[in-house]
Amino acid sequence: MLGERVTALGQVLERGELVVLTGAGVSTDSGIPAYRDEEGHWKQSAPMQFRDFTGSELSRRRYWARSMVGWARMARAEPNQAHRALREMEQRGLLRLLITQNVDGLHSAAGSENVIDLHGRIDRVVCLACKTLSPRVELQARLVADNPEFLEHAFVTRADGDAELNADYERFRLSACSECGGVLKPDVVFFGENVPVSRVQQAMTALEGAQALLIAGSSLMVFSGFRFARAAARLGVPIVVVNLGKTRADELSALRVAGNVGEVLERALRAVSV
Repeated sequence: MLGERVTALGQVLERGELVVLTGAGVSTDSGIPAYRDEEGHWKQSAPMQFRDFTGSELSRRRYWARSMVGWARMARAEPNQAHRALREMEQRGLLRLLITQNVDGLHSAAGSENVIDLHGRIDRVVCLACKTLSPRVELQARLVADNPEFLEHAFVTRADGDAELNADYERFRLSACSECGGVLKPDVVFFGENVPVSRVQQAMTALEGAQALLIAGSSLMVFSGFRFARAAARLGVPIVVVNLGKTRADELSALRVAGNVGEVLERALRAVSV
């Protein structure tokens, strides 16, 4: 049964003109945990909300303390089989656009070029006051220099470089923007924050006239991703899902392949003659 579905997926890929939407399941083989389990339930406490980050200094201390401790895993993560398969699809002219909900930058690291980082990139930091962008590695060095004792805490790795630890966050020393002294935030879209309209519009434009929407490694429990499945259904664009667990688009899909994203895509690509 799986073999038949993989063959059918290969036939979809061969037609080209694909829009691909990826989620956390694409990066788990790179050592980055997913937010949700195969049933779509939270595997950890809910992530930071935008209003909490902007409205509370203690929340910012908590966020940056955990992120500082967990950053090493994100920094050393490397593209895996799924990222490489999607890069190959682009190089073979099969993709119109790759939209990722991930913030790890691994699609670009793998060599994919036509990528929309829907939720931003965690390897960049933005000042909420002057909007200056800076590399995360620079901020990491400052945070570590000011808070070395926090690296001694035992921790549990969570999604997107978060780390669960038992610490007194009141003691964590924040770093301000080096340009204006403003509040620094990772250049990502937090829960409760809006995705920039330009990114959504670019993705929707690519979806119009696409041969199919391939959803890879995402439960689509967050509306910012699910909106593209709904749009594809309205436009009559077939939806194909490759994911280990269930997704919100299962009932909308023309084909669903349950399995490891990298393994499934690589197998399907072997049958593509283009």
